[in-house]
Amino acid sequence: MEQRALRARVFLLLILAQAAHSVEECVTRLYAVFTPARIVSNLVSDDAPLGFAVANAVIVAAGLLCWAGPVRAGWRIAPFVVWLWIIVELANGAAHSTMAAARGGYFAGVATAPLLLFFAGWLAVLQIRRPRERQHGAG
Repeated sequence: MEQRALRARVFLLLILAQAAHSVEECVTRLYAVFTPARIVSNLVSDDAPLGFAVANAVIVAAGLLCWAGPVRAGWRIAPFVVWLWIIVELANGAAHSTMAAARGGYFAGVATAPLLLFFAGWLAVLQIRRPRERQHGAG
């Protein structure tokens, strides 16, 4: 498979992992136990569950738009967009895992955090390999 197409597919898998993560956070009411999530929820709506769901839907929609436009089509800005998502999702997955470890048990979002770490890590490897491909004429 062509490297750009593989990167686009792995990027889409990362966004789908974020969608699953968002569902987990909504179902387990992250906004009720994590102040930054509550603040975001309240900025969107007076109804915290609704505000949190809308904020998460916007994140997933933004990811899908990034995939459908710059990432899949290989626009010049695509590497920046991909790296931005890699950094955000690695931080997101690591933060949930760290909070769960600090609590010594479940923390909202930790069940899907490994998906974020896996797909963001895979995508990072593909991005790191990208410059070498150009030097050798591939990709």
